[in-house]
Amino acid sequence: MMNDPLLHGLSVYIVGGAVRDRLLGLPIKDRDYVVVGTTAEEMQKRGFKSVGKDFPVFLHPKTKAEYALARTERKAGRGYTGFEVYASPEVSLEEDLARRDLTINAIAEDANGQLIDPFNGQADLVAKQLKHVSPAFIEDPVRILRLARFAGRFNFHVAPETMRLMQQMVSEGEVDYLVAERVWQEWAKGLMSDYPSKMVEILRDCGALARLLPELDALFGVPQTAVHHPEIDTGKHTMMCLQMAVRLKASLAERWAVLMHDVGKGLTPRADWPRHIGHEQAGIALVTQIAERLRVPSECRDLAVMACREHLNIHRFDELKHTTRLDLLSQCDAFRKPDRFKSLLKVCEADARGRLGFEEQTYPQTEKWLSVLAAAQSVNSGQIAKACATPDKIPDAIRMARLDAIKQLGI
Repeated sequence: MMNDPLLHGLSVYIVGGAVRDRLLGLPIKDRDYVVVGTTAEEMQKRGFKSVGKDFPVFLHPKTKAEYALARTERKAGRGYTGFEVYASPEVSLEEDLARRDLTINAIAEDANGQLIDPFNGQADLVAKQLKHVSPAFIEDPVRILRLARFAGRFNFHVAPETMRLMQQMVSEGEVDYLVAERVWQEWAKGLMSDYPSKMVEILRDCGALARLLPELDALFGVPQTAVHHPEIDTGKHTMMCLQMAVRLKASLAERWAVLMHDVGKGLTPRADWPRHIGHEQAGIALVTQIAERLRVPSECRDLAVMACREHLNIHRFDELKHTTRLDLLSQCDAFRKPDRFKSLLKVCEADARGRLGFEEQTYPQTEKWLSVLAAAQSVNSGQIAKACATPDKIPDAIRMARLDAIKQLGI
């Protein structure tokens, strides 16, 4: 940065996540720069290309790195889009940092490597604490999701005064103005963190979970089946499953399916506790509704629907007849999409091991189901089709051949 002739004479600082992650000893993916004391015209004269729609951001002509002019923001409406931005050479670095959400994101570094930390973000990094920079935190509801995501990424706690602000934002209805795409974007990032259950915990504590994903919030307090620990309700069980999914290195679709697999239990009448009669069908309907509401990608939605419908049958492999096993493979479209079926098995393993005392146990169902699938796949469908006298007999002939192959496994 210091040797770049395009930056000579400018006051340029690295800010935000790059500084934070360096201090935490984490890999730095992107660097954000703030330029203090200059104008948009000066940046363009130096060859920078303007790309900012709502505020002045410029691309370096060679490195393509983003440089933003120091700015302040003022709330001018509801939700996270109602802001007026003011960028001027008079805006100081401290003023620019003051508009940021959290103290750990409000640290800057100059060209000589010196840190500028007016809000004691370094101390909060040491304390593993997420704390708002100023009362302006309350103006942007996206910050609730971002904070919860950071909690999941770093396993940090929330400062009490910040939690009170978040609760106030929820009670005043600010989160109701969040658009579905942005909510899903933050969910997706948070689910791929190391502590996604922490993200859910924070959202629940501030009341945002009940507004954004009430179907998940409803699981807390609902008794969990087949568990001899009454303190572990369905919500807590789901969180244990989610952390098990992290251990299993699950994909986003797999983690979403884990999160959704028991949502039907939230609709179970108390008279049916703890059996949760028919919760699978209720869950399918809820997963579909949630996916539509949050614009969930089809890959995530379809796997979650499948997990709701089949996870109990996957667990019960030894109790199922050969015909039922074959039917399940067909219903899951496992012959055309074997990788998705493998994802379903991982979701089921996370469910089975997401229980007290089961965390270190194996899940033999995975190997058994894969053996059955491999046996059924070994059937030469093309050869069978050629041998059939009429086309209408082909499906039954293939099914019988697959069933015979499954039976020969002896499991």
